[in-house]
Amino acid sequence: MLTAAPRPHPGPTAGHLATAEAILALLLPHRRTLDDGPHEPGPAAFGPQLRRLLPAIAAGAPVSFTLPGFPCKSPNPAKVLGHLPDEGERLALRFLDGLCARIAAVHPPGARIVLCADGHVFGDLIGVPDAHIDAYGDALRALIRSEGLAHLRLFDLRDVLGDLPYDEKRTRVHARHAPTREALRARIRAGDEETRRLYQGITRFLFEDTASFAGTRSALQRDCRARAYGVIQRSRAWGALIAEQHPEAVRLSIHPQPRGSAKFGIRLLDAPDVWMTPWHACVLQHQDGRRELMRRADAERLGRLVLHQGRPSHFEAV
Repeated sequence: MLTAAPRPHPGPTAGHLATAEAILALLLPHRRTLDDGPHEPGPAAFGPQLRRLLPAIAAGAPVSFTLPGFPCKSPNPAKVLGHLPDEGERLALRFLDGLCARIAAVHPPGARIVLCADGHVFGDLIGVPDAHIDAYGDALRALIRSEGLAHLRLFDLRDVLGDLPYDEKRTRVHARHAPTREALRARIRAGDEETRRLYQGITRFLFEDTASFAGTRSALQRDCRARAYGVIQRSRAWGALIAEQHPEAVRLSIHPQPRGSAKFGIRLLDAPDVWMTPWHACVLQHQDGRRELMRRADAERLGRLVLHQGRPSHFEAV
């Protein structure tokens, strides 16, 4: 007895493309970029993201995003309130969950964001103990549960390599996925602007966050430049692992990204610096209700400390 061949699944239609552009239009106001120009490009200018969105839309499935970040708090006490999440992370997580809810208004199957916490990937290079990174990640998971942020999920090295020692996890990920230091240097020499800016930004963060160093300022700068290459190697390795584990997802980034990149840079909160994140700063709530990220040392001069559940949370302007 002959059976009918299964019908091929219809490909994306003009309606699917319109839905993808509507989703991207919701992201564009929060785009983190260093692009210069008087006009923000429209959704049609972001081909890599549209192509990633279309299969899930055509299948009537939720669209998925991955966002590497939320690693741990900076070890610099002039920047942050401690080693656990505070109001900055709470607001950032609420924003991301709300963005998924707004996407559901134009794509009823909805959206989800996998937060790919990368603290353990390079914690040894930035001087943060693995125990602090675990505590930060566990507190983020608790925050997601307590706030009812159903569109978010945290993913880290524990999900991939279980209970292996963290040094072994880092070694395995680096060996399998990291580019060589020479390859990164070659990209910068060849004019790769994204890699150059990333290298400079990470070098600056490492210099600011080094709590103690037995040497001269110039020696510290050399050390930070060397560690910056290591952080980028590990970050690229983590990105490759994320792509392997979540091949269908649209890749978001907390770093500025140029138009045409496979990654879409996204701002989590207002900040005076496009590189600033909740884990390198704290929140100042202005008297008009506006919330802004800034260094702890600056926020202390402008406001009073607010506690939440007995822990330092943010500052209120006075």
